Amino acid sequence: MPLSEQEQRLLDEMERHLMQNDADVVSAHADRALSYRNLIYGAVLLLAGIGGLIVGVIVGNVGGIIIGVIAFAAMLAGLMLALTPVHRAGGRDAATDPKQSEPTPSFMDRMNDRWDRRHGEH
Repeated sequence: MPLSEQEQRLLDEMERHLMQNDADVVSAHADRALSYRNLIYGAVLLLAGIGGLIVGVIVGNVGGIIIGVIAFAAMLAGLMLALTPVHRAGGRDAATDPKQSEPTPSFMDRMNDRWDRRHGEH
């Protein structure tokens, strides 16, 4: 069953909006990745914090509370270090890359072109 003109217009508008938002998300996170070095250091700091919490529970009293708070802060710092993305050094810039400077047609535009070519040949 074909779409009405209003439904087709609404679908095209939703597609443009989605492509625009997806392009924003992709470009915002394209040059960022997790670093293995930060993952290792963060994991070690997290494990040290867990060990510090265990020591704080064993020591007890006021000294144990201080050790526990420091250990918790170490765990939090380790988690943040492990999950913080870093900028990639080899990221490509759209202004210097001639392939990226040309606008690429959307999926639906390519499908419409294929449809037109297919039905134009018959």
